[in-house]
Amino acid sequence: MIKTFCSILLAATVVPLFAQNLPEIKDGFKDGDDVSLVILGTVQDAGSPHIACQKECCIELFDNPDPERKVVSLGLIDAQNRKTFLFEATPDIAEQLKILKNTAFRDAPEIPNAIFPTHAHIGHYTGLMYLGKEATNARNVAVYSMPKMKVFLEENGPWSQLVSNKNVELMPISDGQKLVLAPNITIVPFTVPHRDEYSETVGYRIIGPHKSVLFIPDIDKWGKWETNIIDEIAKVDYAFLDAAFYDAEEIDNRDISEIPHPFVIESMALFKDLPSSEKQKIHFIHLNHTNPLLKQESPQSQKVLEKGFNIARFRQKFKL
Repeated sequence: MIKTFCSILLAATVVPLFAQNLPEIKDGFKDGDDVSLVILGTVQDAGSPHIACQKECCIELFDNPDPERKVVSLGLIDAQNRKTFLFEATPDIAEQLKILKNTAFRDAPEIPNAIFPTHAHIGHYTGLMYLGKEATNARNVAVYSMPKMKVFLEENGPWSQLVSNKNVELMPISDGQKLVLAPNITIVPFTVPHRDEYSETVGYRIIGPHKSVLFIPDIDKWGKWETNIIDEIAKVDYAFLDAAFYDAEEIDNRDISEIPHPFVIESMALFKDLPSSEKQKIHFIHLNHTNPLLKQESPQSQKVLEKGFNIARFRQKFKL
């Protein structure tokens, strides 16, 4: 069960993760103290085109792939302290890390300073395998993990091999614990309702020097929440919210009761009375391969924009 963020933040323990301020770096930025967020992917776990999909949404992509369809991920850039961070470790991690490197600052590392998966479903953590000796053979990459997630990675192959070979270093986090990544960046993980077969599911509040972000890409319907999501949106500048399905019409081969994600039409109905300034904060993300929001020209995309909301797009950049 999730607590309100107010009580979480009051009770949070601050864990410093930096040793000192580093010299000012301005490569790639107008201001040396810039912190930026870049969208590295917007698609649901299995990508688009989707395996075994016989619908038009995927058949056309097998002949004409869309290079912008990457599994949901965010990159965080701290130019002053020459650090990068990755939220989610997806099957598209190789290209996403290259984009993060090239978007960050001159001589940015290929491997980020830390990775923050949200949970143990295939689109959110399996990219960790590319840190192993078959690929980068990385050394002690910090992977922040909730208690169940940490045990899952430690005790199950092939992930346990990453730990024993010291490709990754599992860093414990807990619900509501503040993590100070740098003097100008704080992260707050918090548990969210979702099916948790192997691990907890968390969202992240990312707090920069001037602006903050709510990142909850994979969640259950709003009716399962104890936290008032409208109150939490009010506390941030950007809110990236799970939008796996636009409506039930997409799902013609599965029982609706098996699909816990909030439909986009449900979210828009919940937020319909918000002032335009609050609606503009909301960016729908984690789009299933069937979701018409993947096409900017679709009537559904136009409807979302007309109602005052946003749709997260690949390579968008936000200054924090």
